[in-house]
Amino acid sequence: MTEHHTSTATDEARASQAGSIHDEDTIARVAWACITEPGDVTRGALITARGAAEALRLLLSNELEGDEITALRDRVAGRYSTDVVAEAITRTKAQGFQILTPSHEHWPAGLTDLGDTAPVCLWVRGNAALLSTRSIAIVGARAATGYGENVTMTLTQGLVDNGWTIVSGAAYGIDGMAHRAALASRGNTVAVLAGGVDRFYPSGNDSLLSRIADAGAIVSEMPPGTAPTKWRFLQRNRIIATIAHKTIVVEAGSRSGSLDTAAHALAIGRPVGAVPGPITSAASSGCHRLIQEFGATLITSAADADTL
Repeated sequence: MTEHHTSTATDEARASQAGSIHDEDTIARVAWACITEPGDVTRGALITARGAAEALRLLLSNELEGDEITALRDRVAGRYSTDVVAEAITRTKAQGFQILTPSHEHWPAGLTDLGDTAPVCLWVRGNAALLSTRSIAIVGARAATGYGENVTMTLTQGLVDNGWTIVSGAAYGIDGMAHRAALASRGNTVAVLAGGVDRFYPSGNDSLLSRIADAGAIVSEMPPGTAPTKWRFLQRNRIIATIAHKTIVVEAGSRSGSLDTAAHALAIGRPVGAVPGPITSAASSGCHRLIQEFGATLITSAADADTL
């Protein structure tokens, strides 16, 4: 099993590319990521209005008033310290990760669609340039059937052949198969995690995530060392939906988390496709609902997904 905090040779080689993290905006954004949870709209609105560094100063100095600001101050109480921020930066540099902010050349333009709920920054383990390529999200059930896995493999191989970068969440089932198929086809793939990029999850996909770190990219809005939580998983889905140009749900039951990813994509007007399954299969009921009730495009081939 791969040790979560052990850098690969590729990580070490990229350490020199991580650059110095000295500018005020980046440090402030790291601090915001350390003390708040993903998708905090008050945080986003304050940063939009004042800039990351000034917004942080104003919050910590108690110069701002108002119910929303007070609630935000209560949420971050006890979480901020210079040691916490320094630790995040130290881990980032030591393991050769990169920090992307909205001014970075590879910052995914699609994140703008999230407005004030957008990430304040992103940590990248691997090739950050993949975040600015033509990408498509392939997501689905953890408890995938053989049918779902075969369809995922076929779709992914066809999309890779057409130059698409495959984005998914590295979960068991459809997500993992999408990543594996992309790597097997010598294509590009990006895994978006709910915890830090050094906290591989699920543990059974350690080997897969190590391969993605070497040949693709692992992305998170959470600082290194951060554990995933239920809320962070849900918020992770919005990043998958927005860094990708379109989303395909291959197999999903009625309560699958991949439906949340599709909902995020639909909310911002991104194309969403769904693969039909047998009408007797509960594992495809969520896909059928996406097609019937939410206007998702029926996908039966890589060509369908390519032209979605």
